[in-house]
Amino acid sequence: MSERKNARVYHLDRPGELRLVESPIPEPADGELVARVSVALTCGTDVKTYRRGHARLKVPGLLGHEFAGVVEHIGPGVRNFTAGDRIVAMPTAPCGDCVYCLRGAENLCLHLFEDMTLGAYGEYVLIPRHIANRNTYRIPDGTPDLQAAFLEPLACTVHGADLVDIGGDRTVLFIGDGPIALLFAQVARLRGAGRVLLAGRHAERLALARQVGVDHVIGGDAGTAGTVAELTDGLGPDVVVECVGRPDAWEEAVSLVRRGGEVLMFGGCERGSTVALDTERLHYDEITLKGGFHFTPDSVRRAWELMQGGALALEPLVTHRMSLDELPQALELMSRREAVKVAIVP
Repeated sequence: MSERKNARVYHLDRPGELRLVESPIPEPADGELVARVSVALTCGTDVKTYRRGHARLKVPGLLGHEFAGVVEHIGPGVRNFTAGDRIVAMPTAPCGDCVYCLRGAENLCLHLFEDMTLGAYGEYVLIPRHIANRNTYRIPDGTPDLQAAFLEPLACTVHGADLVDIGGDRTVLFIGDGPIALLFAQVARLRGAGRVLLAGRHAERLALARQVGVDHVIGGDAGTAGTVAELTDGLGPDVVVECVGRPDAWEEAVSLVRRGGEVLMFGGCERGSTVALDTERLHYDEITLKGGFHFTPDSVRRAWELMQGGALALEPLVTHRMSLDELPQALELMSRREAVKVAIVP
């Protein structure tokens, strides 16, 4: 148990202004946990929040939500964890009582973002009671902290894979070469996708896509539309998953899918963004458009089981390891697409 009273944590004052401050180590209330962060992973959501703010995350506020750690303090009433346990916790958990939770759409819970686990870019993090109860897992001895820290983005891709039909002989195209696309492509392969294609712009990431099992990589100067048409006999993929979060990529996704196909918009665009869609194409070709967001406790559980199976290449997605003091540089590397994920070790 630590005797320290204060600890360092990053605070985002406003977009572009990040401070490493010293503040009291949180005191857990009833049912809460305080964990000492072992490793935190950078995330595209954090980069967007740092650069421009976020529609769901509070600014000013704490930053960082993908992490693994060790339980340091437990609040009254905690029964499932003890001090010294290695754990991984999600940033949110549903309330279980609102209209969306009662309909099974727990990722759309009305209270999802009211009390979160944030501050993983720091030395200690507070895990609220509802998250400790529903979306926190003890890390088994055979699982490294770095691997466990991938649970949140993996749970998001597991939920996304539930929204479209990627099994059988279907061809699936991922637009984007970031960590979400690289995780999603692996989940698609494990779900039985016939062929996995990935379109991106960055040579190092495209090489990594090949390493993790993507069948065909489209990048560089190659025209995406022409190459996709060639690979699909002019028909287009059965499913297109947009993992970039730009309006032009959303529009491109719709233009590439085959007749009767599905398009999953998985990358979140900047607030206020709009897209132009070909209504004739949507209507006469019966294109299905879906949005995909966040995770549910069930997708977290299944992601955890999938991770323990050992079939995913997770650690190769961590291209840099840096100290807590170097977080601003890490976010800049992410912004310039010079890192896929950075492991921050306090």
